[in-house]
Amino acid sequence: MSNNKVKFIDLFAGLGGIRLGFEQAFKDAGLETQCVLTSEIKPAAINALTENFGQHPISGDITTIDASTIPNFDFLLAGFPCQAFSVAGKQRGFQDTRGTLFFDVERILEEKKPYGFILENVEGLVTHDKESEKDKIGKTLKTILHILKDKLGYKVNWGVLDAQSFGLAQKRNRIYIIGTLDTEIPLNNFIPVKKTFGDIMEQGLPTIPNKLSEKLFEKYKPQELYGKAIKDKRGGISNIHSWDVELRGHVTDEEKELLNSLMRERRKKRWAEIIGIDWMDGMPLTTEQIRTFYDSEMLEHMLEDLVEKGYLVYEHPKKKIKENDVYERVPDKTKPKGYNIVTGKLSFDFTRILSPNNVTPTLVAMDMATLGVLDNGGLRHLSLREGLRLFGFPEWYTLENFNKSERGKDMGYDLLGNTVCVPVIQSIANRLAISYSKRKKC
Repeated sequence: MSNNKVKFIDLFAGLGGIRLGFEQAFKDAGLETQCVLTSEIKPAAINALTENFGQHPISGDITTIDASTIPNFDFLLAGFPCQAFSVAGKQRGFQDTRGTLFFDVERILEEKKPYGFILENVEGLVTHDKESEKDKIGKTLKTILHILKDKLGYKVNWGVLDAQSFGLAQKRNRIYIIGTLDTEIPLNNFIPVKKTFGDIMEQGLPTIPNKLSEKLFEKYKPQELYGKAIKDKRGGISNIHSWDVELRGHVTDEEKELLNSLMRERRKKRWAEIIGIDWMDGMPLTTEQIRTFYDSEMLEHMLEDLVEKGYLVYEHPKKKIKENDVYERVPDKTKPKGYNIVTGKLSFDFTRILSPNNVTPTLVAMDMATLGVLDNGGLRHLSLREGLRLFGFPEWYTLENFNKSERGKDMGYDLLGNTVCVPVIQSIANRLAISYSKRKKC
C-alpha cells in the first residue's frame, strides 16, 4: 500500500461489479482504494464503465498488455471469461481461447506479486474436465489451484456461493477463488440475508401486448402464472407448453395427449440403443416407434398436422462426433427420420414468468430478454433497473443509455447476464480488508 491507498486492477471488468463490492468493503474498513488499471474489450461494457466510473483510461485486450508496465498494486480482481467452462456453452475449457485467459491472470500475478486477488467464475469450473466421476473437482480447477498455490506461492481458498444467501433475489451459484500472500481466508459461515423478487420489482411499467400474453390470460389467472416456465422441452406442473395455450394453432385433446406422451418418451435412454446413437436429451422417433406407446388410427394424420402447425419437426437423429477434442451433434442421415418436439425457446416472447414471492432462476445472457414480469394488468420484460438490483448494484449505477432502443436493451441484458453479484464480492472482500488491515499494522 502506497500513499495510504489500497491499489487494485480490475480485469475483464464487465460492468465493474467486482470493483464495486471490493471498494465498498475496503471503505467500510476505513481504507481508501484506487483503481490503477481497468481492462475490458466489449464496447458496450466500456460505455457502461465510462458512464458510471468517469473518464478514466480503460485498457483493452489484456493479452496485449505487458505486465511490467502495469503500476504496482495490492489486489487483482478478475471475473475471467466463463463461457469456456459453462454448461450453457460447449465446455471446451482451456481448449477455448477464452479459457486460456486465466494464464494472463497468472503472468500478471507472477510479475507484480500483489498481496491478494479475487477471481470469479461459473460453477461449472469446479467439475470441468473431470478424470473420474468420483473426483470432486476437475483437471481445470486443479491446474488453476496448482498454479496459484504451488507456483505463485499464495494461500488460496475457493468455494461455491449462492447469491440468494447474500440478500439478492436470484439463485446464482458461482465459484470464488481468493488468495493472499500470508493468510488463507475462509469462505464459509456468512450470515444469510434473504429477499424475493417482489422486494426489488418496479411497479406500473408499460406491458407488452402480444399473442402469447393473450393466450396465457385466456387460460390462466395472473397469480396462476407465477413461476411458470413456458417451454416445450420438459413437463411438470411448473411448465406451460405451446400446445397448452394453442399458440401455434388449434390442438385437439388427442393431439395434446400425443405431444405429452412424445415429450416424455423422447428423453428415455432405451431409444438411443434402439436407434443406434449416443443418448441425447430428446430424440426423434419414427411413426412405428411412437405407435408402441401411442397407438391411434389417426396417428399419421396427427403427426403431419402437428408438423404443419410447427409443434413437431421431422428430422434425422443426431450423432455425436469429436472434432479437436470437442464433441458436437450433427444429423445422422444414415438413420431414418422421426418426429421431435420443437424446443426452440427463443421463439417465445416469454419463457418464464417471475414470481414476486420467490427468487429468480440464474440469470443468463441468452434468457434475460425473455423473462416475463406480471405488472399493471399485463406482461412485460424485466427492466434493466430490476436486472441491476438482482445483481446488487447500487441505485446510482445506471444503464439508462441502453434503454434508448431494443438493440441497446438487448446489449444491457447481455452485460447483466455475464456480470457478478456485488454483495457476494463485498462479503468476501470484507474478510480480505480485515486481513490486509492487520498486515498493515504489523
